[in-house]
Amino acid sequence: MKQVENKTLNDEEGIFNRSIKHKTLVQFNGQIVKPADYFPVWVNNLADDVTLEGSLLNGFVQGPEAVRSIVFCIRKIYERQEVTFAGLYNENIFLESYTGWFRGTSVGCLVMVARNAAGQAQHLAVSYRPVSALQLLSRLVGEQLAGTSVGEHFAT
Repeated sequence: MKQVENKTLNDEEGIFNRSIKHKTLVQFNGQIVKPADYFPVWVNNLADDVTLEGSLLNGFVQGPEAVRSIVFCIRKIYERQEVTFAGLYNENIFLESYTGWFRGTSVGCLVMVARNAAGQAQHLAVSYRPVSALQLLSRLVGEQLAGTSVGEHFAT
C-alpha cells in the first residue's frame, strides 16, 4: 500500500486501473482530482535547471521560465483538452496522457516528468502524435514564441 495525500492506493489494483475505474487523476503533488479539475501543478514546482525535450521541438530548453512559456503557449492554442491519465509511475516519474484539440484537429500527448531529490520537476520528455498534428502545433507555437529565447526551437 502507498499513501498519497491521505488516500491509500492498493498496489494490487494499480494506479492505472484505479484511475480508469474511479475516473480520477492524481496530480504531481499527490492530490486526487476529477479530470475536469486537473491542472499540471508540476509547472509550479520546476527545478531551477529543469529541462524540456520532445517531439514538438528541436533540441531542448532549460529553465523554469522557458518551460512555463512553452506550456502556457500550448494551453492557449488548445480549444479543448481532455486528460485521460495523470499519475505516478514510480516515486520519481509522473505521467500525463491527454488529447488536445485545435484548428479542427486533435493531437495526443504523453508527458513524462522526472523528479529530483527535492521533489521538483527536473526533466520533462513530451511526445505528440500524429506527426501532421504535431507539425501544425509546432508551427503555431513557433509563431507565438517568435523572437523569444525559445522560439527558434519550433517549426516555422
